[in-house]
Amino acid sequence: MSNIARAFENGKAFIPFITCGDPDLETTAQCVVEMQNAGASLVELGIPFSDPTAEGPVIMEASLRALEGGCTTDKVFEMVRKLRTEMGVTIPMVFMTYANVVFSYGIERFCQKSSEVGIDGFILPDVPYEEKDEFDTICKGYCIDLISLIAPTSHERISMIAKEASGFIYIVSSLGVTGVRSNITTDIPSLCAAVKSSTDVPCAIGFGISTPEQAASMSKSADGVIVGSAIVKIVAEYGKDAPAKVGAYVKSMVDAIR
Repeated sequence: MSNIARAFENGKAFIPFITCGDPDLETTAQCVVEMQNAGASLVELGIPFSDPTAEGPVIMEASLRALEGGCTTDKVFEMVRKLRTEMGVTIPMVFMTYANVVFSYGIERFCQKSSEVGIDGFILPDVPYEEKDEFDTICKGYCIDLISLIAPTSHERISMIAKEASGFIYIVSSLGVTGVRSNITTDIPSLCAAVKSSTDVPCAIGFGISTPEQAASMSKSADGVIVGSAIVKIVAEYGKDAPAKVGAYVKSMVDAIR
């Protein structure tokens, strides 16, 4: 069993996302610690990229602030190493970033470094199922799960994607980019049922979820809930004082789904 699969062993999983390096990596690291203490099951760490095509304005602006502040992939690796060896973070962690970040670093080198520092998986939203093997083959060699994404428009591809998934499946709740939404209109129960009919790999829903009520509703169909933009907004508002605020928010969401 992968480390990621263990995140779903104790009830519904809450999966927070944070952009690394906004406002600085020290604050990011403290937020991750607070997330774990608040009951998060797994954390997504966003490696900032200049053209994050899946992201809405909140995460896009956070990525740009992080890059302007000097955040690099190597500095993110070092932060993860400290989280594992010095700061007591034991829950699974995955990188969410883009193919170009991995390509430019070197796929093999990126996987090796990720494994060494304690990363359990990757989410690469711009790598379609049909092109994943170039990454997935190397990931498997380092026991890293390449997380599959399934969207409302996946239709006949759902079974194909689900059957080869590992770690967990990221179900995209809404068309478009990430961001807080007041209303999610996708038929989530049907989408989750289609996924579950093809695999035992757990599924978690992301894109647009921001309130405890939304999280509770989504968790009825899925094995976990992913929240990003709402957390990144807290960090943008409170800066270096954000960790405690992030921890309190994560606890409210964990309580809502359990």
